[in-house]
Amino acid sequence: MTDTRPARTSSSSTATVTRAYRGGELIAHGFPLAEVSDHLEDADCIVWVDFTDPSPADLAELEDELGLHELAVEDALHDGQRPKIDRYDGHLFTALYDVDFDRDSGVLSTSEVKAFVTARALVTIHHPEFDVSRLERTYDDNVDLTTHGVTYLLWGLLDSVVDRHFDATDALDDEIEGIADDLFDPKPRTLDVQKRSFALRKSLVQLRRVSSPMREVLNTLLRRDLKEVDAEMQPYFQDVYDHVLRVSEQNDSLRDLVSTILDTNLNLQSNRMNLIMKKVTSWAAIIAVPTAITGFYGQNVPYPGFQSTTGFVTSCVLIVAIGGFLWWQFRRRDWL
Repeated sequence: MTDTRPARTSSSSTATVTRAYRGGELIAHGFPLAEVSDHLEDADCIVWVDFTDPSPADLAELEDELGLHELAVEDALHDGQRPKIDRYDGHLFTALYDVDFDRDSGVLSTSEVKAFVTARALVTIHHPEFDVSRLERTYDDNVDLTTHGVTYLLWGLLDSVVDRHFDATDALDDEIEGIADDLFDPKPRTLDVQKRSFALRKSLVQLRRVSSPMREVLNTLLRRDLKEVDAEMQPYFQDVYDHVLRVSEQNDSLRDLVSTILDTNLNLQSNRMNLIMKKVTSWAAIIAVPTAITGFYGQNVPYPGFQSTTGFVTSCVLIVAIGGFLWWQFRRRDWL
C-alpha cells in the first residue's frame, strides 16, 4: 500500500510541508520550494506550502516565487499580529491564533498562525506548538473539495482554528461549572476558588482577544467582490462565521458567570463571617453572666447570704439558669 502522507522537506531550522492538488486529487507532495512555480504553471493545479518558524531567507524565496508584498512578508516574520485579513494586489494575508486550554492549570495558551492566500496557492506559517497534522487530516478527509481551488484550503485553515476556539470554550465552561459547584461545598476552599476564578477570567479575556476579531476576518471573506474566494464555498465560510458568533456569545456569557461566581464567593465569605460573629457574640453574652454575678458578689460589702452556704447556692443557680436561658434563646434564633 502506497503512503500518501506528505513528506516534509526541511532546512536547519524549518520543517516544510508542500502539496499540490489537481482536479480533487493530491498529485505531488514533499517537493522543494523552487518547484512551486513549476506546479503553478499548470492552470488547474493549486499548492499548499507550510512553514514552521521560517527564516527570512525562506520567505524571501517564496516572495519571489509567488510575488508576495514585502509588507505582508514583514508581518509574517514578526509575532504579535492582531487577528486580521489584509488585501494586497494579487493575494491576501491573514493572521490567526490557535488555542489550547490546560485543564490542570486553567491556563489558555495561544499560537500564532499566518497565511498568504494567492489565486492558486496557500502558504501557512506557524510555530512548532501548532499541530499541522490536524490541518492535514482536514484536507485529506475532504480532498474532493480542492476542486474549489485555494478557497477550500483557506476554509480548512479557518475551520480548524475556529474549532479549537470552540473546544477551548467548552473546556472553560466545564471548569467554571466545577467552580460553581465548589462554592457551596460544606467545607469551602475559598482561596482555591478565588485562584481558579481569576485564572479562568484571564483565560476568557485572552480567548476573547483572539476570537472576536475573527468576525471581521470572516466578514471580509464573505464579501461577494472578493475574487480570491470561490462563490460556491460561501456556505462553508458562513458556517465558520456562525461558529465564531457562538464562541463570542458563549465567551461573553462565561465572563459574566465568572464575575457572578467571584461576587457570590465574596458574599458567602461575608455571610460566614457574620455567622461566626453571631456565635462569638452569643457565647460572650453567656460567659458574661457568671462574670457579672461572681463579680457582683465579690464586693467587700454584706449581701443576702453573706458568709452563708445559701448565698453560694443562689449564685450558682442564677448562673446556670440565666446562662441556660440565653443559650436556649440563641439556639432558637439559630445563632448557635
